[in-house]
Amino acid sequence: MVEKNKSLKGKVCMVTGATAGIGVVTARALAQEGAKVIVVGRNKEKSASTVAQIKKQTGNPDIQYMLADLSIQKEVRKLAEDFKSKFTRLDILVNNAGAAFDKHFETADGLEMTFALNHLSYFLLTNLLLDTIKASVPSRIINVSSAAHKGAKINFDDLQGKKKYGAMRAYGQSKLANILFTYELARKLEGSGVTSNALHPGFVASSFGSNMSGAFRLLIRFFQLFALSSEKGAETSIYLATSLDVANTTGKYFVKKKEVSTSVVSYDNKVAEKLWKVSEGLTNLSVSS
Repeated sequence: MVEKNKSLKGKVCMVTGATAGIGVVTARALAQEGAKVIVVGRNKEKSASTVAQIKKQTGNPDIQYMLADLSIQKEVRKLAEDFKSKFTRLDILVNNAGAAFDKHFETADGLEMTFALNHLSYFLLTNLLLDTIKASVPSRIINVSSAAHKGAKINFDDLQGKKKYGAMRAYGQSKLANILFTYELARKLEGSGVTSNALHPGFVASSFGSNMSGAFRLLIRFFQLFALSSEKGAETSIYLATSLDVANTTGKYFVKKKEVSTSVVSYDNKVAEKLWKVSEGLTNLSVSS
């Protein structure tokens, strides 16, 4: 049996992409442990409804929402500012928001949507909140990645997919970026009391891919016939957020609550360092150590 904290009472947790799928299940589980939970979503009505639902299901009144379109850096910055104006600690950050897009879209910042949402939002939000996270040790950063990172590479020559775009290529690259970021962050935070880990939730029956069209959407719908429930898919996120078994584990990747290896390129420190530098440039953020 996995040993859990008896209570997260007094702890502050943030879960992005928390109005649906594994995000809402994760937020609910943290609320059940007594934590103050910040549900991050884009839609006010949906976010408010999610908060009301979690409060009712858990009996925990310390749940609130904050709004942000995480693909837009100005909104990520505002989210961080709003959070820090209300809270002096952040014990658990679960970077969960993500999506795949079958066409090349650019964000308000002129960046490719998949890379901006799936990787740069993790990078920017985490670094903007890092001082607060460090002040809350022992604290945890959990990044939801995917087995889709396998076979992927970081194409620094066409990072934004302007020369050639493929939905699965862009998604795989973003999920590899999640892992490279997780590992590099763990190295930078070594000895700080903050852990940084990543995970693959499995293929989950959720709204993932609902924004796609044509063959991609049909393919995702087919695979969802065999998909995991959101409750099952959230188990590893919840494990990394709450289990005492991984209290001191950092710089690792988990599948089904077990530590597993990632692709060869994910362990390339030079690629990780280059991605970090490029990400700093794309977010106008200098956090090099």
